[in-house]
Amino acid sequence: MKKNLRVATVQFWHRASDKEYNLAQIEAFIYQAARQEVKILAFPEMCITGYWHVPNLADDEVMALAEKIDGSPSLARIIPLAKKYQMAIAVGLIELGEDGQLYNSYAVCMPDATVHVHRKLHAFEHPTIARGDRYTVFDTPWGVRVGVLICWDNNLVENARATALLGADILLAPHQTGGTNSRSPYGMKVIPATLWENRESDPQALEAAFQGEHARGWLMRWLPARAHDNGLFILFSNGVGLDHDEVRSGNAMILDPYGRVVKETGSFEDKMVSADLDLSLLAMSTGRRWIHGRRPELYGLLCETQGYERDSRSARFSTDIPVFDKPVE
Repeated sequence: MKKNLRVATVQFWHRASDKEYNLAQIEAFIYQAARQEVKILAFPEMCITGYWHVPNLADDEVMALAEKIDGSPSLARIIPLAKKYQMAIAVGLIELGEDGQLYNSYAVCMPDATVHVHRKLHAFEHPTIARGDRYTVFDTPWGVRVGVLICWDNNLVENARATALLGADILLAPHQTGGTNSRSPYGMKVIPATLWENRESDPQALEAAFQGEHARGWLMRWLPARAHDNGLFILFSNGVGLDHDEVRSGNAMILDPYGRVVKETGSFEDKMVSADLDLSLLAMSTGRRWIHGRRPELYGLLCETQGYERDSRSARFSTDIPVFDKPVE
């Protein structure tokens, strides 16, 4: 394993269903990353297709946006660049699976022209989009293993731990988040569209919202914990700007296995940040050492249904309060 590895993560304002525009933006960032000799480059969830307009599309309109991984016209533009620049390039799209199902997928295009695909485990974007059923962890030419969790996948602690147990050193965490009106008093809150529309005349107001309690502050309450508790580097990528009726808050960042922010955008503009990961931090990171103390024989409860589980489409909006008082036998 090399001691250092240069990685980068991106935030950008996509256009709904405009693949040509979105791919042009993606390609521009790839060229920028190549000039910086980046080896792993992460883009946001569904960055090729656009995101929050999808719930309002008819079934056939979602199908029209979808692409099979083999023969994907969009990936046909990414794969040659991954090979040319010897870079792993990760992008989000709607996949038409060989099983005929649609998936919110994240394709990691590798330097040898292979593609690793993660299907979102907790998809909720449209009734026609199915949930994935497996974790995604794979080797890279740089001696590190990479895992993928898409947006809401990262919110559930079990997913990050499972990805770590499968040997991931780096977690790609593509998102389209921010601007949602969470019922939690310290969760995400709406960012007024007027702040985005007035970003040129009053940039301070928008920056304050993006850096505030209900945007970056919300991320800082859980994202560093995923990195720290599992001994992982995390590349958090995100959309930014008005996404249908919500404002994505950007804050793309790179975290180390101690949960420290190594680099972040701190901007409302389309932006990429890069950093050299110190891979020597992995072995003795607190979370990785704690994993050695696991007692799996105690964890059967984690695999039992408790009766309050919901499909992710309804779990996000459920007002039910889980009762954690089941007696342990």
